Amino acid sequence: MSVSTETSRSVRPSELAEPGKHSWPELQAAIARSQNYLFSLQKPEGFWVGELMVDSTLVSDTVAYHHWNGKIDPAWQRKAVNHIFSMQLPDGGWNIYYGGPSEVNATIKAYLALKLAGVPVTDPRMLKAREVALNFGGVPRMNTFSKLYLALLGLFPWEYVPTIPCEVLLIGKWFHVNFWDMSNWSRGMIVPLSIINHFKPTRPPKNNVNLDELYPAGIHERDLALAPDPERITLRNFFLWLDRLHKFAEWFAENNIHPFRKLALKKAERWMLERFEGSDGLAAIFPAMLNSLIALKALGYVDDHPQVQRAEHELKKLEHETENSVRIEPCFSPVWDTAIVLVCMRESGVSETDPRMKRAAEWLMEKEIRFRGDWQYKNPAKVEASGWVFEYNNKWNPDVDDTAMVLLALRKIPTDNPKKRDECFQRGLKWMMTFQCKDGGWAAFDKDCTKNILEKVPFADHNAMLDPECADITARILELLGYEGWDKNHPQIKDALHYVRSQQEEDGSWYGRWGVNYIYGTWQVLRGLWALGLDMNQPWLLKGKRWLESVQHADGGWGERCNTYDDPVFKGQGPSTASQTAWAVMGLCTFGDPDLPSLKRGIEYLIRTQNADGSWTEDEITGTGFPKVFYLKYDMYRNAWPLLAFASYNQLLQRRAEKSSAEVNGRSFDLAQEPALKQNSAGQSAR
Repeated sequence: MSVSTETSRSVRPSELAEPGKHSWPELQAAIARSQNYLFSLQKPEGFWVGELMVDSTLVSDTVAYHHWNGKIDPAWQRKAVNHIFSMQLPDGGWNIYYGGPSEVNATIKAYLALKLAGVPVTDPRMLKAREVALNFGGVPRMNTFSKLYLALLGLFPWEYVPTIPCEVLLIGKWFHVNFWDMSNWSRGMIVPLSIINHFKPTRPPKNNVNLDELYPAGIHERDLALAPDPERITLRNFFLWLDRLHKFAEWFAENNIHPFRKLALKKAERWMLERFEGSDGLAAIFPAMLNSLIALKALGYVDDHPQVQRAEHELKKLEHETENSVRIEPCFSPVWDTAIVLVCMRESGVSETDPRMKRAAEWLMEKEIRFRGDWQYKNPAKVEASGWVFEYNNKWNPDVDDTAMVLLALRKIPTDNPKKRDECFQRGLKWMMTFQCKDGGWAAFDKDCTKNILEKVPFADHNAMLDPECADITARILELLGYEGWDKNHPQIKDALHYVRSQQEEDGSWYGRWGVNYIYGTWQVLRGLWALGLDMNQPWLLKGKRWLESVQHADGGWGERCNTYDDPVFKGQGPSTASQTAWAVMGLCTFGDPDLPSLKRGIEYLIRTQNADGSWTEDEITGTGFPKVFYLKYDMYRNAWPLLAFASYNQLLQRRAEKSSAEVNGRSFDLAQEPALKQNSAGQSAR
């Protein structure tokens, strides 16, 4: 926990029991190196932002878009080809997370991009890719959104692409399932796709490229159509029947006799253009931004139209182009990264008068969103608009997760205007508390966005139609409320605790929705409940501790890969990483025993693996976008979380020294039950 000047003093070695193989000076030196390194990354304006590293699909999609658009820059395309080939696996395919197996969508998208770029199909690398793609079942096994991009190039029949009707925007909230019941990110992707679906602006590649060789049994209806469930009466079969009805209605739309299509198209266009304002592109995320650019062109916007040029500019900003390669981020993460680093710095004892900290706090406060965005449709509470987003600008979509992280940072952050900070904090807190869902948890963006029927819709195979509440975000909010001194008997806290307990797995772990995976979820829950002042010696919490210890590696670290989302049998397995080890260390710190062997080994791992410049090296992906579909490597994670882990352990040692002093003076307390310095804490936690 962070601290006032008085409480952040260095405790002398003589006040501490031997912390393990590492020495007290080594721990302090590691903290100082980490702080200095992170400060070296701070931008002049005061914020931090790390790169979001993803799989090859974004570059593959962009190559395909340029060929659809008919404007190809050979130099850029050469760099894209280099990037795609650099990510090819030895078996010939492409994966969606580091260390993972080849995946059908990533492999076929990469193959197509390379073929469009002129790489011969006889190239040994292409032959291996083709074999992998065919082993997966080829083009028919791709997901809906991937097939839609192929249809734009005339490489998949529109007839077999599930319809995305723009009339969905006309369905009011009175209907059981409506547009606002979709997740925030799905809305941003689907509105422009519904426009594309209407116009079907097919533009075959000028070099006559096709993917006929990736249809194992030829282009046949039995392989192209989505397979129904074996049971006749299921929701999926109902929606497949409804899709056929939509296809019939499409004929009327194409002949301008669909009764609602013109109105729905106009509303979709207006919705999209309206949400360009105050945002770095639609929803400020790559899929929605690319879809919106294609939709504008389908609507007839000319290339030099300001909206088209603006959309192209925002997409281009996501690119990192070097002399020989180009890679693309899905979005930017400055608010999230800045809040995390501020928490880490303050917790590790950086002075409250440090001007760099003040500058960061001011930057964060200026990013508060005082606008009633799309959240109001699921959460009509009469609360003053507030909240923060992940990106630089995205005013329609402030989210609960980033807001909680920012509030943890702002609690006691240094500022020359404490009144402004306090008003900002209280406004954000009240706003965030209105998002609690019916079962007591909190989700990322919306409230009660959990109607499972939407997962049966044919175009819902991107595994992201819903925004369910989750234990990791709920626990982060409980952590904040604990530091703020909220009573455990407060109705909202009681409901949240009931939700968190209901989510515990049989082995004691918790699922991590926004970080990989059970290590993330378990750490965040333990930290949140400790901050709330729960007795950490309760059997169900000790069960979480034992699970963390059971998956510690021989090298002292922890690691887990994204395959745990496919099958929990892999939970806790994977190469040790700095970020996941830091999460586990912080989870174990909540039990109040600095001599815990597993805890000391974790600290030793972090000290041993720190680079000379204060950074850590980490190749693994530890961030989650959409489980089973899309993952992200937050480059800031490897360097921020270990500092917070050091700070947590450092404070645990300090509290033991203070406990020893207190016992000499006739009083004692249980470290596992007392979040020490709670009222002085600058807040702690993380994604």
